[in-house]
Amino acid sequence: MNGKDIRRKVTVTADPGRELGPVRPLHGINNAPYYYGSAEHLHWLREANIPFSRLHDTCGPYGGFRYVDVANIFRDFDADETDPANYDFAATDHLVTSLHENGVEAFYRLGCTIENDPFGIGYRIFPPADNAKWARICEHIIRHYNEGWGSGYRLGLRYWEIWNEPDNEPVIADNPMWRGTMEQFFDLYVTAANHLKSCFPGLMIGGYGSCGFYSVVQLEASPDAHISPRTAYFTEFFLKFLEHITSPGTRAPLDFFSWHSYADEDSCVKFAEFARKTLDSFGFTETESIFNEWNTGVHLRGTVQDASNVLSMMITMHDSPTDKMMYYDGQYISTYGGLFSPLHAEPLHVYYAFRAYGELYSDGTRIEAKAFAKNGEAPGVKVLASRGRLLIVNRRDEPVYVTVDAPGTDGLFIIDGGHDLVKVNWDGAGIPLGPFATALVTLS
Repeated sequence: MNGKDIRRKVTVTADPGRELGPVRPLHGINNAPYYYGSAEHLHWLREANIPFSRLHDTCGPYGGFRYVDVANIFRDFDADETDPANYDFAATDHLVTSLHENGVEAFYRLGCTIENDPFGIGYRIFPPADNAKWARICEHIIRHYNEGWGSGYRLGLRYWEIWNEPDNEPVIADNPMWRGTMEQFFDLYVTAANHLKSCFPGLMIGGYGSCGFYSVVQLEASPDAHISPRTAYFTEFFLKFLEHITSPGTRAPLDFFSWHSYADEDSCVKFAEFARKTLDSFGFTETESIFNEWNTGVHLRGTVQDASNVLSMMITMHDSPTDKMMYYDGQYISTYGGLFSPLHAEPLHVYYAFRAYGELYSDGTRIEAKAFAKNGEAPGVKVLASRGRLLIVNRRDEPVYVTVDAPGTDGLFIIDGGHDLVKVNWDGAGIPLGPFATALVTLS
C-alpha cells in the first residue's frame, strides 16, 4: 500500500517548541490481571506504565469474599476496631503489594462491591450501623497500608474513595450499591471524610463514584427531551451532595470527585465540563475531577477498533477538565475486561493502546500536535505528542495516508490487525494507516 492507493491524505505536525504541560495519567485502570493470589501477569502493567489500579469490584462478586471491601477486611462489625486481630488483610495485602512492586499505585475504594443480585436481596450495601465506627475502621485500613499498623506497610497510597455509585437507582430496593436514602449517604460521607481528613491531612479523601451526568447532555440536545428518572437522579444526587457538604454544620472535604460514564467521547467531554463547572460553583476549585469508570464498548473486545476507540477517548479527554482516568476493567475474568483475553490473560489490542499511551506518559511533557487534511481539519485522525513520541490514531473504517512533519522522526510502531505495537521498517516518508490503526512515532 502506498499514498497513491489511498484517497484520504493527512498531515500530522508536532512542535517541540510549544509545550502544553504534563501528559496526564489518563491510562489508569480498575483492578488488574490478577486472580486469587496469582500476580504473574502484573508485569504487563509495569511495562505499560499504568499509574493507578482502582480497587472496586475486585476479584468477582462480593469482592471474592476476601478482597478490598470493608466487610471483607473487617468481618464482624461488632468487634473492636482498634484490635488488629479483627482485620483480615491477607488477600488484599498480596494484591496491593504486588501492584506496588510493579509500579502501580492502588486507588482504594472504601466500601463494597456492586451486588448485581438477580434476587435483589442485598447483603453488604446497607448504610453502616454506626457511621463513626465505619470511619474508624477505614482509618485503620489506611494506617495498615501507609503507617505499618497491624503488621502492615508504608506504601504511601494517596487516594481513598468513599463508596461507589450510591446514586445507582432512585428506588432504594432497586439500588445495587446503596440500600439507603440519599441523606443517609450524605451523613456517612460527612462523618467519614471529616474523620479521615483529620487523621490524614496529606491524603486525598473524596468520592463518591457518581453514575454520571447523562441527563445533562440529553437536555442540552433538546430541552424537551424525555429524561429517565434514573439519569435525572444521578444529577440531582450530585447537586444535593455538594449543597450538603458546603452547608454550615455538615461541611466536609472533597479532595477529588469521581464520576463514571459509558457514553461516547463527545458526551464524556460535556460531562467533564459539567462536573468541573459545578464543582467550581460550589467553591471546590482545587478538587480533582477523576473519571474512574469508563469503557468504549464491550462488544468490540479484542478488535483493533476497540483499541482505536480507547486511544481516541484518552486523547479527546486530554483537552477536557479531567485530571485522571481509570478504564473499567483490567481483570481478564471481567465482561468489561478489554485489555486481556479471558482464558489466558494474554494482551489484546487494547492493552497495546494503553502501552502506547504509557510511552508518552513516561516522557512527561506534552507538546502541540495537529492533524489536517488538504481541505482543513482531519476529524477522523486523533493525535497526541510528547517530547519523545507522537501518537496517531485512525478513527475511520477506511485507510489514511499520513505525512509526518516533525523534527527528528525515528522509529515507527504500529497497532493494527497484524501488529501489536510492533516496530516496522520505515524510511521516514508517509505512513499508510489501515482502518482503526494506530501509529507511534518516536522522536529523537
